[in-house]
Amino acid sequence: MIPVPSGVRVWLATGSTDMRLGLPGLALRVQETLGRDPHAGDLYVFRGRRGDLIKVLWHDGLGLSLYAKRLERGRFIWPSPADGVVALSAAQLGYLLEGIDWRHPQRTWRPELAG
Repeated sequence: MIPVPSGVRVWLATGSTDMRLGLPGLALRVQETLGRDPHAGDLYVFRGRRGDLIKVLWHDGLGLSLYAKRLERGRFIWPSPADGVVALSAAQLGYLLEGIDWRHPQRTWRPELAG
């Protein structure tokens, strides 16, 4: 898991991204397509066309880092391209990285009713 400091904003780049891009290409996409500064300390998440691979770009104050995760089964839940850029919380990013629907996470337990 990426150690996300509190207060860091997480941005999803909607639509699909060419997963052959590395640090320079994704940083350029952050600047030109999202209109943001890739060196500001925010996390930027990109998904490939098949939906089973994401890349996360993050500047931690010392330099840019690139993280990648591929699901063995299933796809990452992603907003429609019409949504533009979508902001997530650190908790929602955790769900996303685990392959859980970050928009509507479900409890797996039910509180016992006092009877």
